Amino acid sequence: MRVRVLLFAGLREALGEKELDRELSEGSSLGELMGELETAYAPLVRYRGKLVISVNAERAPLETELADGDEVALLPPVSGGSEVPLLQAAPLSMDALLERVTSPDRGGVVTFSGVVRNHARDQAIDHLEYEAYPPMAEKELRKILAEVRARWPHVRLALCHRIGRLEIGDAAVMIAAAAPHRAEAFEACRFAIDTLKETVPIWKKEFAESGAYWVEDTP
Repeated sequence: MRVRVLLFAGLREALGEKELDRELSEGSSLGELMGELETAYAPLVRYRGKLVISVNAERAPLETELADGDEVALLPPVSGGSEVPLLQAAPLSMDALLERVTSPDRGGVVTFSGVVRNHARDQAIDHLEYEAYPPMAEKELRKILAEVRARWPHVRLALCHRIGRLEIGDAAVMIAAAAPHRAEAFEACRFAIDTLKETVPIWKKEFAESGAYWVEDTP
């Protein structure tokens, strides 16, 4: 059987491939595939234990049995609502998010914007690039929204993240939360951005004075 393996961000550059086609024996597991890949591609070994692995855009354990035609994505560490989470290359609009969450019965409105700064890790930054695995990113964003609804039933949340090239001062992510009272809005907004940074497959590449690099395992 044949499976397709997708690579992203620093892992893609380390292996020099965007995707791989692998022939496997019937009944092979995800763990067996990873063993074969590590043997064939030495740079993959340094990512052992750090990757999130998905099969057909769903997180999967190594014991998962693969089938012909499966799409496996190897997701390196990430750089870090609206009812429809959004990834977009166009500039973000907080006004558009606020239109989705505000209403006369919600008096506490909290917003967050993550903006590209001109320095990081003691270096001057020229610009950034964000890359995502859209099918899984959308699913992970929906999970965040579902958790917000479960924890804070009266909160309405909107979220949007940019991908592609961003200049200094551009907003990379925006979140708006509205609730009858401010405490819940603050809590939901903080939960959304913290969870996004941990679970959503979006990667950041910094173009600094010393060169370009992917931000992995870095606050």
